[in-house]
Amino acid sequence: MAPLTDRNLRAAYRNALANRRFEGYVNWTEVAQRWVLRELDGVTPDGVVDLIWEHVDRGCEIDQVPERRPEWPQHQFHYDLRLVIAARQVYIETRLLCDNLSDPDDPTILVANIHWK
Repeated sequence: MAPLTDRNLRAAYRNALANRRFEGYVNWTEVAQRWVLRELDGVTPDGVVDLIWEHVDRGCEIDQVPERRPEWPQHQFHYDLRLVIAARQVYIETRLLCDNLSDPDDPTILVANIHWK
């Protein structure tokens, strides 16, 4: 794992989160969404996205991990975060989708997986 240091990619990630109140900028796989509803009593997926935003806005670490799994061949990397939610460490795996890094409204994030660390 290596921290995401590319300024353009980090800005794109942040831009997607900044647009989180608008539909389509932060999306969830069904399995990740179900996990939040089952495991994080009283916390919604939108609440988790707000916590991710706070984490990124404070300049905290995002890990850029080379993607090697065959089920994600269209992605070169995935982006991992580790947050404390409900007094426990949570691992969040995301995908950054972006065709135009210079357009702040282009990037979106997919929350692919989430679980206790």
